[in-house]
Amino acid sequence: MNRVTIRKITMTLFAAVMAFTALTTLSGCNTVAGAGEDIEAAGDAIENKAEKEKSY
Repeated sequence: MNRVTIRKITMTLFAAVMAFTALTTLSGCNTVAGAGEDIEAAGDAIENKAEKEKSY
């Protein structure tokens, strides 16, 4: 195989992995609004934990 062929295979594989990652990530949220809700819930959980751990 020459360098051009190896580069094409590498780029194709990279694109496939990125597409799979994006689809997997987005399928957990279903919609943009769902993603916002998930992010907000995570922020609330962090905020609540921080309030519990305050030492003053």
